[in-house]
Amino acid sequence: MTKIDTSSPEQVLPTPSHTVGPFYGYALPFRGGEEIAPLGHPDTITVHGYVLDGEGKPLPDALVELWGPRPDGTVPRVDGSIRRDPATGGYLGRNGVEFTGWGRIQTDADGHWYARTLRPGARGQSAPYLSVCVFARGLLVHLFTRIYLPDDAAALAADPLLTRVGDRRDTLIAAEESPGTYRFDIRLQGEGETVFLEFQ
Repeated sequence: MTKIDTSSPEQVLPTPSHTVGPFYGYALPFRGGEEIAPLGHPDTITVHGYVLDGEGKPLPDALVELWGPRPDGTVPRVDGSIRRDPATGGYLGRNGVEFTGWGRIQTDADGHWYARTLRPGARGQSAPYLSVCVFARGLLVHLFTRIYLPDDAAALAADPLLTRVGDRRDTLIAAEESPGTYRFDIRLQGEGETVFLEFQ
């Protein structure tokens, strides 16, 4: 919808649907979104990285959403990532026990993000991966990608999606920095652009 200034019939002012945000930074981030794994769980891993623009500069106002299965490959069906107090409507946070598999992380001033989640298990013919959704300035439509872990070379070689993307497959595979810690940078465009997926 376009808002028309009646004092000047020729002037058409942009409305939020015609401008590029980020407007999501006001309502979508929530405290503790990066702490997806239940406290003290033995299969916890940390995944972190930067969201980078086409020039390789970090974006300090991007959002990264992660979804992942349990270590046995089953998809969690538990509610409760964003629990609210029924009396006040305030945010209560996760209960620290149940695994929802979902988190939302805002990049910091340096464009860095991190999440603590459970090591994903394989599902079907796919190698283990985390699903990712990226919101960032300049994007009218959010982007989807995957984070594969580098632990099983045979599973990665047989993964149907990685086989289809050919020599760009490395943009979908995290680097292991230390046991249980993985680095995954998301480059939105330019050289080394991350492979993004379109769902139809």
